[in-house]
This record gives sequence, structure tokens and C-alpha cells, in this order.
Amino acid sequence: MTTLYELSHLELLEAESVHVFREVAATFEHPVLLFSGGKDSVVMLALAAKAFWPAPLPFPVLHVDTGHNFDEVIAFRDRVVDRMGLRLHVARVQDDIDAGRVTEDTGPRASRNRLQTVTLLRAIREGGFDAVFGGARRDEEKARAKERVFSFRDEFGQWDPRNQRPELWNLYNGRHRRGEHIRVFPLSNWTELDIWSYIAAERIELPPIYYAHRRPVVQRDGMLLAHTGFLRLLDGEEPYEATVRFRTVGDATCTGCVESTASTPAEVVAEVAATRVTERGATRADDRISEAGMEDRKKEGYF
Repeated sequence: MTTLYELSHLELLEAESVHVFREVAATFEHPVLLFSGGKDSVVMLALAAKAFWPAPLPFPVLHVDTGHNFDEVIAFRDRVVDRMGLRLHVARVQDDIDAGRVTEDTGPRASRNRLQTVTLLRAIREGGFDAVFGGARRDEEKARAKERVFSFRDEFGQWDPRNQRPELWNLYNGRHRRGEHIRVFPLSNWTELDIWSYIAAERIELPPIYYAHRRPVVQRDGMLLAHTGFLRLLDGEEPYEATVRFRTVGDATCTGCVESTASTPAEVVAEVAATRVTERGATRADDRISEAGMEDRKKEGYF
């Protein structure tokens, strides 16, 4: 007697992502996986490890380092790289500032987040990477929803939403010329709730700042920003301690946190299931520049 087994929602998502990783490994010569230590890149790395187990990853990982990182995230990144024996490339925004390729804003609201585009494109060019795995999801921000799983980038690293290829029946087109590359998004069909449900089910370790902890914060523009050495206080701002956690992790100058008592994956799952605001909309100051801010940056070559 044949026993039928119906895959769960998470198992279907996992299978799709694993398929994407294997397609890229079979199609491209020099892929690389963007790994910052953030939750989406951690889940992406876990899926890649499953795709090729028991063999090691057949490609390196790349971190675009703004130099304004949370210490806990960098420590976690290095532990993971050491434990899994990964080949880590670090592309530093500071190198592009020093070389005069970008100019750093020095105002009180300055952030290096936008400067990452030049550093990322330089790292892709210098590494000869023809496919770059990113952890973006379609529920993060409206511009993300226009992406394909295989997202074509021209010889300047630019994205044109009108010049993308159909992906019927999960058939992916990786065709590109020298100098062009493909951004690949294995988590395209995942949501924030899916990510946290998978973290809970697979017992995936994350940096501790994703869970409730006490830290000094500053209230600014309707957000709570961590009071780190990178954040310049505005007139009238006074740091205070609060119990918070981060929903997303990026440049410490523009990544906000939320008040929370969720200290386990299960508690975060319950919290995320009840929220109605996207993580980037609630906690990323750089996404509030304009209605089309993210789309404009993606057209320039951003993640």
C-alpha cells in the first residue's frame, strides 16, 4: 500500500528554496551568498546547507560591511563562519570612502546604508560573481514584490522592473552576458511569519538582539533607535533604557527596534502573527526617504 504524505506549508517553502539553490549551482560558475548575520540571511544559509548536505557549500559568502554594525551580529557572523568552515568575503564601505568612490554624509541623521550599493557592485565585479543570493522577501517592501526569483542585473548592476523574465512553472532563466549578473532570492515566497516559524521549527540560532533585552534607546521620528557609538544625538534627545528586540538588522544608525518581551522563537512567532506593520516600514529609517525610496535604490544596484 502506498502512503501519501502531504507536505506542510513550511516544507513546501523549504523544498522550493532548496530547488533554487541547486538550480543556481548547476547553472552558474561563480555564485555567492550575501550573509550579514541577520535572520533572513541565517535562514537562507541554513537552507543552502540543506541543499548540498553532506557536502560543504559550493560557493562563498559575502558580507557588505558598513562599519556601523551591532557588535552582537558581527560576533555571531564570525562564529557561524568558523563553525561551518565557510569562505567569507568582507567588502567594506570604509574602503570606498577612503578611495573617494563614495562621499559619506556627516549630518546628524547620516547613514552609510545607501553607500552599500557601490561597495556591493565593486565586490561582485572584483569577485567575478555571476549570481548573488539575497535574502529579500516580497512582503518586506513594495519594491521587493516586483522582483523575480532570478532577478536580472545589467552590466552596471542596475535593476529594471520592466526588463525581467517570466517564471512560469518555476522555470528560471539565468542567461546573461559577461559583466551582467543575476540576483537570486530563494526566500521570495516567504513571509516574516514563515521565517520565524521556520526558525522555531528548525531551532536555528540567531544573534541575541532578535530577542527581548535591555538597552539604551532614543526616540526619533516615531522609531526607537539603539543608542550606539554610531548614533549622533539631536538637540533635545535623551537616551533611556527599554526592553526591546530587533525585527531586522542593518546599519545601526538607521535600524530601529521595537518594545517587546518576546524572548523565545515561539513568543516572537506569536508577536509577528499579531502585527500589521512590515518590519522595514516599522524599523528602517532609510526606507522612509520617499514612497519610491527602495525602488530607486534597487535601480541603482541595491540589494
